[in-house]
Amino acid sequence: MSESTLRITEIFCSLQGETRTVGLPTVFIRLTGCPMRCVYCDTSYSFYGGETVKIDDIMAQTAGYGAKHVTVTGGEPLAQKRCFELLTRLCDEGYEVSVETGGAMDISCADPRACMVLDIKTPASGELAKNRWENIEYLKANDQVKFVICDRQDYEWSRMKIEELALHDRVDEILFSPIHGQLDARELAEWILRDKLQVRFQLQLHKILWDDAQGR
Repeated sequence: MSESTLRITEIFCSLQGETRTVGLPTVFIRLTGCPMRCVYCDTSYSFYGGETVKIDDIMAQTAGYGAKHVTVTGGEPLAQKRCFELLTRLCDEGYEVSVETGGAMDISCADPRACMVLDIKTPASGELAKNRWENIEYLKANDQVKFVICDRQDYEWSRMKIEELALHDRVDEILFSPIHGQLDARELAEWILRDKLQVRFQLQLHKILWDDAQGR
């Protein structure tokens, strides 16, 4: 039994709205707190508050949902150091674990069995300066890199970064996602097709189904 605790905003089960496991029933463990303030953030309610919960209790609640997939998110989950203990516990229990990280925190200590979904912040995000470029060296083939695209400048910048960082040699999947309600999704899709980019275009399924950031 572990006495370790984490500050938790919510734990719930829904369909995964993004990434390669989109549409699959997934338990979301949303940790409280984030060092970034992206202009398009849709989970600012997780910046403060939350509840201190033992990792043992988090594990028990997660098991109660009966889902195979677990996403640890935030806020910024890796801002809490005991998050790494949670990731290992989840992997040990056989869950398919993904971690949604904003890219400002060190990912090197994360359990290698967990899939990192690394969000590289674009210029229009307002948090370009907080990208921790050292994280690129720790990416595994099974990880995913995400670019949230606000406008054409973001798109061109992201194209450049894919080449500059040799991302196709590092990860199997690169995600391009338009800002919900700001950038026309069809326009982004047409840019990708025109330029023959080998990226996965994605929309946020939960917002389509429920018009809701949490996906419930």
